[in-house]
Amino acid sequence: MESLSKLHNKYYKHLLLFSVLLLVSSFVYLGFFYSQNNDFIYKDISLTGGTTVTITDNIDAVKLKEDLNNKLEEMNTREIYDLITKEQKALIIETKTDGETAKLILEEYLGYELTSENSSFEFTGSTLSENFYKQLLIAILFAFVFMGIIVFILFRTFVPSVAVIISAFADIIMTLVVVDLFGIKMSSAGIVAFLMLIGYSVDTDILLTTRLLKRSEGSLNQRIHGAFKTGMTMTLTSLMAVLVALLIVQSFSIVLTQIFTILSIGLIFDMFNTWITNVSILKWYMETKK
Repeated sequence: MESLSKLHNKYYKHLLLFSVLLLVSSFVYLGFFYSQNNDFIYKDISLTGGTTVTITDNIDAVKLKEDLNNKLEEMNTREIYDLITKEQKALIIETKTDGETAKLILEEYLGYELTSENSSFEFTGSTLSENFYKQLLIAILFAFVFMGIIVFILFRTFVPSVAVIISAFADIIMTLVVVDLFGIKMSSAGIVAFLMLIGYSVDTDILLTTRLLKRSEGSLNQRIHGAFKTGMTMTLTSLMAVLVALLIVQSFSIVLTQIFTILSIGLIFDMFNTWITNVSILKWYMETKK
């Protein structure tokens, strides 16, 4: 414990520099991504508008995509499997092609009529999707602003409050970079997952800041270590629960799969930004106050 404390005392500013460089690199990547895609994310049908078709049949998704890729605009497919037997139960097709045209093309390809008994069609207009997307972004902005206000009210000290906000913000930005690198097409559920991530991100930061600022027993390193044990237990418990849920739902729910994927990535970055970024800023601040 003592040797680790001495090591941390010597190198915590280097760790802070590393986290700053990582955050700056994330901004650079997102800037490049925006210049290429005119947005910070890949959007799915729920955010761009288009048709979602669910066919309850055992269909070769790879072959269908190869055969119809030139006929259905920006087509994506996903199989739905039975959780127990792993048997394919349905195929979901997403495309920007309108519903009537998509239905005719699919019926010609499959060789039978698509009815309400063997399929379902959902169409979302581009204007409605764009407005919904803007409203979700505004919701995230408001959530972040109100979170910042609460943090300032709790601690009433500029540097520790900013450290909490920076750490939570870094969680969001770094998670977004990984989502883009994986090529995940974000749905409205994915945006909601980022809203949830704000809450997950800030709890351990508040725990850490409270332990360091409002408690006086023990040395600074001892208080950091105590907060670390409690905070890591909280985060790892949440991460394990999310990963187990992800394994269960990935075969039958696109919406839940995306939510749990984003949360698991975010929780990993939360550990980094709480116990590297936030700890380094707070430690520097506390030592400067002496």
